[in-house]
Amino acid sequence: MISTIKGEVTSRHDNYLIIQIGGIGLKVFSTKQVCTEAKTGDFVNLFTSLVVREELLALYGFEISEQCDLFNLLLSVSGIGPKTALSIISTLSVESIVNAIMNKREEIFCQVPGIGEKSAQRMILFMHDKIGHMLAATQLSELKDVNSEVMDALLTLGYSIVEAQIAIQTIPKDTPDEVDARLRIALQYFST
Repeated sequence: MISTIKGEVTSRHDNYLIIQIGGIGLKVFSTKQVCTEAKTGDFVNLFTSLVVREELLALYGFEISEQCDLFNLLLSVSGIGPKTALSIISTLSVESIVNAIMNKREEIFCQVPGIGEKSAQRMILFMHDKIGHMLAATQLSELKDVNSEVMDALLTLGYSIVEAQIAIQTIPKDTPDEVDARLRIALQYFST
């Protein structure tokens, strides 16, 4: 129904923004990253998902369309509600979620607050076949496994999944797709 939203941030909170559009302020729940980076007065453009339930009518906004697609896919898993789906997308990158599903790595999901082993197994089982369709549709099929190798190396070194994910997100996009080069840059994150 509402697929994108563009407007001025008039207020920001831990997990939502108030975005002014044509005299109306909309409450848009979003990832920690979006809520942290947005400043009052900034104009934002978000891909959105409108969640309509008997007791809920809420708008969720994401920086990239793949996050929005994954959010909607996560909502189709039994036992996963909007708050949990948003928590997963706030904690893990699109690439990490896709790799965890395709490689059946439930331990990746278990690091997200509120996700246990059974929920992780259910997500992987339910989403494994559906994610292939999404990969083709969103051109995520070209995702390289390099970042998961970097993540494995960081986990082996004793960093948590969240710390490793944050470090990987700081790697510039123009960095060569070589594990050593990317790992070196990720480790620099921890030395600052």
